[in-house]
Amino acid sequence: MKTRIIGAILAVLLAAAGGFAIYLYARGADARATANAEFVDAYVITKDVPLGTPGAAIDGFVEVSRISKSAVPDDAVTALKELDGLVSTAELLTGDVLREDRFADPQDAAAGTIAVPEGMQEVTVTFPVARAVGGAVKPGDYVGLVYSTNTNTVQANTGVALTQFTFHRLLVTKVVAGRTVQTSNDDSTTEIDAFMITFAATTPQIEKIVYGAEQAEDGNGGIWLTLEPEDATQTGSTQRSGENIYK
Repeated sequence: MKTRIIGAILAVLLAAAGGFAIYLYARGADARATANAEFVDAYVITKDVPLGTPGAAIDGFVEVSRISKSAVPDDAVTALKELDGLVSTAELLTGDVLREDRFADPQDAAAGTIAVPEGMQEVTVTFPVARAVGGAVKPGDYVGLVYSTNTNTVQANTGVALTQFTFHRLLVTKVVAGRTVQTSNDDSTTEIDAFMITFAATTPQIEKIVYGAEQAEDGNGGIWLTLEPEDATQTGSTQRSGENIYK
């Protein structure tokens, strides 16, 4: 009897010792990770910045914080005077690092400042942030457009979801970004983040873009954008479905 009691006590003591050793190791690992991380000063937004806010007034919305260097984007603002004479081109949200590419000259931020190539027209589509490259799209950028259907789409292959690049190098002429408010029939409101992006496109392109946008609104498909630099590879695109997605 005494032997079993002593054995049980030893087992409890060994378990406690093991748990304490794991705790010390984990704490030491955290300390080592913190010691190896490089921290820098950066301007961090402390309250939401409305669209169109002058750069000269931005000091009332930010504070300098010490954060990990890996979390600081390449275009982070290093001196607030860099924003003098500019306005914000999107609503900037609390907790984000202040970035230069979210500001532009007031004239450039206005509608129609990007020249539309001869023979083209403009068309606007609303995108959720995640489908607009996380909100990184700005006027003057060139984007790729990927269209996806789901199994509800009415076409010859009804019942098959398809995805394929539809266009390359579409010119973006205007971006209205930030938080909007959608009002339902019962007068309640829901905040959503969206981007209204305007493209310069040809007549056939506009027909396809509008079709895709309509299908997205009906729940039959969706459009995704890519930022497409001039040297991006455009080959290799094919119609993707469940039959070839893993090939």
